[in-house]
Amino acid sequence: MPHLFAPTLTTLPVVGHAETFPARRVYCVGRNYAAHAREFGNDDRDPPFFFLKPTDSLQAIPMGALTEHPYPQGTSNYHFEIELVAALGRGGKNIPVATALDHVFGYAVGLDMTRRDLQRQFADQKKPWTLGKCADHSAPIGPIHPASSVGHPTDGFIRLAVNGEMKQDARLSAMTWSVAEQIAHLSGFFELFPGDLIFSGTPEGVGPVVAGDIMEGAVEGLGAIRLKVV
Repeated sequence: MPHLFAPTLTTLPVVGHAETFPARRVYCVGRNYAAHAREFGNDDRDPPFFFLKPTDSLQAIPMGALTEHPYPQGTSNYHFEIELVAALGRGGKNIPVATALDHVFGYAVGLDMTRRDLQRQFADQKKPWTLGKCADHSAPIGPIHPASSVGHPTDGFIRLAVNGEMKQDARLSAMTWSVAEQIAHLSGFFELFPGDLIFSGTPEGVGPVVAGDIMEGAVEGLGAIRLKVV
């Protein structure tokens, strides 16, 4: 049966491959670094929780090149959150922690950009975060590095600077839940599929940017992405 229109498939470049990675679903974990949980007044012993971003919120950022990132509508408090992103190459249900990393195709540097004023407003009203977390282009992401080349990052640095000033600087080992535990947990609620992305949480130091600011985010072993807010 013919379609009314052709949907656009979001794809991401893969380091060392001519083929691209077709993105299916974007999962994000909240409060997965204890110090970040505390800076928002939450108990660092609370388990992380998950939310979704639209797949078309992904903004592919080439490594090293300065890329323009549009400041979204409807906010005056737009925050950066640097994250390690796991890209799944295999899916499944009820995946054990011990074998969860076998499902990871690769990793990338990502940002969970957030309209913080809207997120706080709706959180205070006990309403969904959708308008705070799901702005257009709110999930910038660098090229995917295959795990076959870089392994499974567990204790490298994760950093973000704004205009050359370091704002976030932590270690991946400070995660409350590891990537393997996140995959195992999610697969108990959703059937995961190849193409799923998991933004694995951000460390402390999040803050606002305005037009003209330059963000540079990096994860050890995965290079850096650079964005200019416009």
